Amino acid sequence: MVKKHLVGFVEFIREQGVMGLAIGFILGGSVSTVAKSLVADIVMPVLSIGLGSTEALADSSIEVNNVHIMWGHFASTVIDFLVIAAVVYFGFKGLGLDKLDRKKEAAAAAKLERDKAVGKKKVGHAK
Repeated sequence: MVKKHLVGFVEFIREQGVMGLAIGFILGGSVSTVAKSLVADIVMPVLSIGLGSTEALADSSIEVNNVHIMWGHFASTVIDFLVIAAVVYFGFKGLGLDKLDRKKEAAAAAKLERDKAVGKKKVGHAK
């Protein structure tokens, strides 16, 4: 009984892509760390050349009726997001991972066409 459940569990992991999800989660955390370092160590210092200081951007705000609108913090967050998105995009393209999905889609489409052709032949013989 335990062996049956263990086999079922292993099949579930294979079929549902749980391992791929776990690997993606771990790599996503690593990519995030690299991208944050890229922002903090390269992008922000380059921006500080034009702005005077990176802290100046993050601390920039507008005060309206005793309310601080932290536009600089928001701008820093947007820069972080754009750099992380660019790293993921170019990493995805650079590793050719986009081609893997195309191969799977092409194989699935070919299988669907074969199944349709077989279905038509069976229907044709039934008449």
